[in-house]
Amino acid sequence: MDMAKIKVTQTRSSIARLPKHKATLKGLGLRHIRHTVELEDTPAVRGMINQVSYMVKVEE
Repeated sequence: MDMAKIKVTQTRSSIARLPKHKATLKGLGLRHIRHTVELEDTPAVRGMINQVSYMVKVEE
C-alpha cells in the first residue's frame, strides 16, 4: 500500500524566525519562498507542518 502524498509550499520567509522553525523547514526540504516539495503523509510530517503552519501551504 502506497502512502498518500501531500504537496507543501513555503509561503513566508524563514528570516528572523525561531531556530527550531528554521530547522523544521530544512527537515521538510524547503529552502526558499515558493519552493514546493512532495512528501509522504505521515504523522511525523504532519507534526512538522503543524509547527510551521504559518509559513507553509499544504495541498492534499
